[in-house]
Amino acid sequence: MNTSTPSVPFPAARFIKEIGRGKKGARSISRDDACQLYAAMLDGRVSDLEMGGLMLAMRIKGESVDEIAGFLDAAEASFDQLPAPAGQYAPVVIPSYNGSRQMANLTPLLALLLARQGVPVLIHGVTSDPGRVTTAEILQMLGCSFSQTLQQADAHFAQHQPVFMPIEALAPRMARLLDMRRILGVRNSTHTLVKIMQPFAGPALRLASYTHPEYLEMLAGYFTTAALPARGDAFLMRGTEGETVANAKRGQQIEWFHQNQRTTLVHKQAPVDDLPPLPLTADAPATAAWIQSALRGEVPVPAPIAEQVEHCLRVSKLLQAKHDIANDRGG
Repeated sequence: MNTSTPSVPFPAARFIKEIGRGKKGARSISRDDACQLYAAMLDGRVSDLEMGGLMLAMRIKGESVDEIAGFLDAAEASFDQLPAPAGQYAPVVIPSYNGSRQMANLTPLLALLLARQGVPVLIHGVTSDPGRVTTAEILQMLGCSFSQTLQQADAHFAQHQPVFMPIEALAPRMARLLDMRRILGVRNSTHTLVKIMQPFAGPALRLASYTHPEYLEMLAGYFTTAALPARGDAFLMRGTEGETVANAKRGQQIEWFHQNQRTTLVHKQAPVDDLPPLPLTADAPATAAWIQSALRGEVPVPAPIAEQVEHCLRVSKLLQAKHDIANDRGG
């Protein structure tokens, strides 16, 4: 999709003129224009001044469905996609870019519960984030190593281990744009894209989350476009401190997007008086030790997470079965 020449500067002023008129006056650009623009940003062909202007303008305006779709077209064309491992389950993709500040980050528990059932689980994200406990840090405490190449990922899939790929290894050009946050002080569209991208060449189940309510309908609009079915399905939920694992204390609503249809899988749960036993602190060593206890059956897996696992297993198996049937017919 990205056919641009990296050495040729890309003038972005005409796009800034459209999206940079403030929240009320700004206009959205087309999917094709968004794809061309983001491809140039990934290539490093947009000047630093224009890059800052674009990122801040889009931050104020908010992305449209067409814009996020075009950005994602360019993003997914910028890195090598992973082949799906053979088996009865389609891969489950878990983005992890937030970590946790207050609650224990139980994303690794979700990944390990799925992987031990034979599901290929890909976690991609950041390895560290000041002031937060990342999934990567907890996985390291649990003895899981990172995959820096597609070959290493294949080896970990074969061992029924969840695969963690740092974003720098999976999509290095996107990682560069993520790092712009350290310069500008605010997030940009890439932080949304990494949470919804599909890194596999074949169908996969994406677990996606949003933090701000206005993103719910925009992402729902994207996931109900005609582009989704060939890429697999998606679960969309309000993030647990930004992570795509169900809240252990009170499960949130989970929407399933399948064949352009939106179905509520899990309804938002009311607060409960009796909380499940959880890690005493949210640091990585305590969380990892508690997860090991849960995997051994010494403490119960929180009911919202157990329910999320069951839905993932069912839909992942359905996706793989449909994919196998389609391949048999094609053969």
